[in-house]
Amino acid sequence: MKSNNPLLSELKVINLGLENFYNSFKAQGVPVVNVSWKPPAVKNIDILTRLMDDEAIEKANNQAVKRLVESRPVLMDLKQARDVIPGMKENMILHAGPPVTWERMCGPVKGAVMGALIYEGKAANIREAKQLAESGKIKFSPCHHHGTVGPMAGVVSPSMYVYCMKNVTYGNTAHCTINEGLGKVLRFGAYDSEVIKRLKWMEKVFAPLLKKAILKSGGIDIKKLTSQALLMGDECHNRNVAGTSLFLKEILPFLLESGESSSVIKDVTDFISGNVHFYLNISMAACKAISDSIMGFKGSTIMSAMARNGTDIGIRIAGLGEKWFTAPAGEPKGLYFSGFSEKDANPDLGDSTISETAGIGGFAMACAPAIVKFIGGKAAEAVEYTMKMYRISHSEHRDYQIPALDFRGAPVGVDIRKVADTGITPIINTGIAHKKPGIGQVGAGILFASFECFEQAIEEFGRVYKK
Repeated sequence: MKSNNPLLSELKVINLGLENFYNSFKAQGVPVVNVSWKPPAVKNIDILTRLMDDEAIEKANNQAVKRLVESRPVLMDLKQARDVIPGMKENMILHAGPPVTWERMCGPVKGAVMGALIYEGKAANIREAKQLAESGKIKFSPCHHHGTVGPMAGVVSPSMYVYCMKNVTYGNTAHCTINEGLGKVLRFGAYDSEVIKRLKWMEKVFAPLLKKAILKSGGIDIKKLTSQALLMGDECHNRNVAGTSLFLKEILPFLLESGESSSVIKDVTDFISGNVHFYLNISMAACKAISDSIMGFKGSTIMSAMARNGTDIGIRIAGLGEKWFTAPAGEPKGLYFSGFSEKDANPDLGDSTISETAGIGGFAMACAPAIVKFIGGKAAEAVEYTMKMYRISHSEHRDYQIPALDFRGAPVGVDIRKVADTGITPIINTGIAHKKPGIGQVGAGILFASFECFEQAIEEFGRVYKK
């Protein structure tokens, strides 16, 4: 009922937070606007307030995000890990995410490690591989510590071929393995004879031919392909249909000029075209080359890495260098392959969240409404997720554009201050691995990163950068 009180007749109300007050005013006919607001989520409000008002941080963030946007990753070569990855050793296995010991590794990472040891000829079977992994003779190290990224388990061993990506704008390089496909593959912790046979074929046949083609091309502009793929319905993390097609179109003429037999060329092109996620690993190497350009960028609160190992999730912040801020890995929600359910799922894992770090993947979900058929949900939710990410991002990308939003640039540059202020954390598109080693992929889904990582980062940033 409308109020007759003259003191309230011209009253216009803006309600912050609790909707009960909004509903009460509305019921009385009082003009009211409801604003969804809540206090900053971070514990140390004093630190957040100081950092939010710091002009030097804002200037540093402008420069850092300028680097993210202006970086141009170009695929230059394909080489074996031992020959190109900095610090790679014959007794070393790289893994996804922040550092983790064998004892704390999840099932799929252990499965991938054991499979890699068999692939390398260091073990004849799983029993021997497990004994070797437990012996202390194998050194485990995060991919991120070696200018590298790996999807899911993220395992890289010395003989594996890796993409050699160069950020031609800033000169830094990055690497990633070749995508094996979906289902029962090493990156999801599978290790049977079929998995090993495929890896050997990739090493002996596939990679050498692809290397020839890449070298003949003189370098492939991956930023250009990613920009086009986003316009064609990919988000370049969990949906890579367009990216894979564009890459095949780009590389095919050089494959045909390689001098290899038509049967080998057919096998190679069939492998690429038959794997809609083939472009993922190329895109990841590109995003790593982009994101590493801001690592150690003094004074910046922009996230430079986000990764999971199936046990922990960790983030790195540009102005805090190589330091990890970690929390327990999250549980994805999504769709499962026939015969599997949430009870089979391992906590989230993989370095593929370098995609979100660079402004694609979950941040560009509005480009890819079809992604919901793979991870569950409704098409409209893809737009909602992207809109939410604008609230925690420093800027909008100049080159990664979203058709559904009138070609608005994708949100780019996660600012830990905005995460702490809003309580919103980065969204992640992800595959789901079985929690037991040897089984492989069981589904795909989404989740939000742990807030705890960002809370730690804000506190550390406040401690390091004191006025």
